[in-house]
Amino acid sequence: MSRVVVTGGGGYVGRHIVRQLLQRGDEVVVWGRRTYPRVEAWGARCEVVDLSQDNSQLAAMLEGVDVVFHVAALPPYWAPLEVFQATNVEGTRRVIAACQAAGVSRLVYTSSPSATFDGSDAEGKTEAECPYPSQFDTPYAQTKAEGERLVLAANSDALATTSLRPHLVYGPEEPHMLPRVIGRNRRRRLAVIGEGTNRVGLTYVENAAAAHLQAADALSPGSRNAGRAYFVHDDEPVSLWAWIKGLLHQLDEPALKRTVSLSTARRIGRVMEWFWTWLPLPGEPPMTRFVATQLATSHWYDLSAAREDFGWHAPYSGEEGLAATVRWFREHPV
Repeated sequence: MSRVVVTGGGGYVGRHIVRQLLQRGDEVVVWGRRTYPRVEAWGARCEVVDLSQDNSQLAAMLEGVDVVFHVAALPPYWAPLEVFQATNVEGTRRVIAACQAAGVSRLVYTSSPSATFDGSDAEGKTEAECPYPSQFDTPYAQTKAEGERLVLAANSDALATTSLRPHLVYGPEEPHMLPRVIGRNRRRRLAVIGEGTNRVGLTYVENAAAAHLQAADALSPGSRNAGRAYFVHDDEPVSLWAWIKGLLHQLDEPALKRTVSLSTARRIGRVMEWFWTWLPLPGEPPMTRFVATQLATSHWYDLSAAREDFGWHAPYSGEEGLAATVRWFREHPV
């Protein structure tokens, strides 16, 4: 049994990591900005921690902990760069320093393929073929890249670190991507961006959580995955828009028929970004240049390094993940 801290353990990916850890008998503490009765009912202990603020007690709170899963992050909402930096960069810096001071031996960081996304297709590429871009279209991607760099640079003989980049996580209860897709389609505001033939790697949430456990179990100072970052997604890429259309059909939602070119979508995104930045408008723009490009390009990866270095294998197929997702959204309409 290991003693584990999961930052952001009340969030979507985080709570699946927590549940899988508890199921195998680990002792789990969740760090979050509030307590989470659901994960407490499972057997985890919650501690209120705001990583965007200085906290001199973090190292003491990690005494005796074997492994930290740093999942907490500001998600890709619309916010100024400094807001993202406070959590995704400075918060990560605080977690690293606390691990080092407390003698934690393993740190697994939840990153994102957005950290390497340069706007072009990435089909079957390895991690080495996807360097950090020189410029980013979104502060989320920029700060996730900065956080990942900090984590990998902290790898040492005392603290082994690794980073996972689960791609487009979906599943039952998914709170961001799928409710937006379903809602916008229902209001006739969803359109296929680009030619509609782009392929992507999706990650069923149970597979994303399992990857974290597999990476942590293989991690130690000097291990093959120490100091390295890895793409993770389901075994086979899918045609993104065919997948979305199939999901909508199975949920008895209106058929998706509209198409918008990538160049048009990016122009719309640029205008919306301007209005939301300079007026500013509440909430977030319904389209941005980053989102438009993501929806029109192919991005799936060669998973060989993860398989070879920490034994990555997806416990569930993409078909099983989709079936579970459809079943949940049928029972809990958005």
